[in-house]
Amino acid sequence: MSELGVLVAVCDLDPSRSEVYAKKFGINGYSDVDEMIRSEALDGVTIATPASTHVSVASKTLRAGINTFVEKPMTSSVQEGEELIKIAEASGKILTVGFIERFNPAISELKKLTKEGSLGRPILFQYDRENRRGDNITDVGVVKDASVHDIDTARWLFGEEPKTVYARVGSVMGKNEDFATILLGFGDERTAFITTNWVTPMRVRQLNAIFTKGVVTVNFISQEMQIHEEEGTRVPAHVFTEPLVLELKEFVSAIEEKRQPLVTGKDGLSVIRIAEAVLASAKSGSPIYLPP
Repeated sequence: MSELGVLVAVCDLDPSRSEVYAKKFGINGYSDVDEMIRSEALDGVTIATPASTHVSVASKTLRAGINTFVEKPMTSSVQEGEELIKIAEASGKILTVGFIERFNPAISELKKLTKEGSLGRPILFQYDRENRRGDNITDVGVVKDASVHDIDTARWLFGEEPKTVYARVGSVMGKNEDFATILLGFGDERTAFITTNWVTPMRVRQLNAIFTKGVVTVNFISQEMQIHEEEGTRVPAHVFTEPLVLELKEFVSAIEEKRQPLVTGKDGLSVIRIAEAVLASAKSGSPIYLPP
């Protein structure tokens, strides 16, 4: 078995696509999830279907006793998320969510810096995430598809849930929102400021992390980090590592070690709850106060 386990089957509603990947990897191909579950002895699955189908597909795999990795957003709504977590708890199997930026080496290093306190207290995270919308994303807008990455890393880096949400969103290119500006208020006036859009043609993934004793800039794409302190700027050496590989390794390790993964179903639910508060704030024009 490799570090990523053994791939045994693929399933796609389009039989021709399933056949292509089955031949490519020398595995079994299916166009029906129920048939795949009946026919294969699966330890884990990854679900990368449209967000609106996540709860129906993941509930089947969890009820069948299969550890389940669901791409973000975990579900389309808080209600669906709560339902899925109950099913996972009843099955005793892993439910994890594809928040890939937690596995970006630069963000992992920033988490270490935040915990060790060498730069003082973190007070502000400024995110900028932009590129044109992919044609395959049709059932959710930019908030639930893209902003969720930065919502998750903000709560992970601060180590707590936000208390307030204020946002403006809009659409210039489609039926769902394609740009968003989000303000998340955490304890002790710590703040995350998130801008996301599917409008501009360039691909940008950046974070400025403001601490009381310095500033850290992160390029999510190159994984380069710059640490700006009073004494000057340093750029830690780094080896580029594909976050998706690290994410899948963590899923496989959690299955083998029978433990909770770095990202849990409850993380997925918290992020969906915040994303819905973002959309509610934008609709009402007022801040949303989240329950503790």
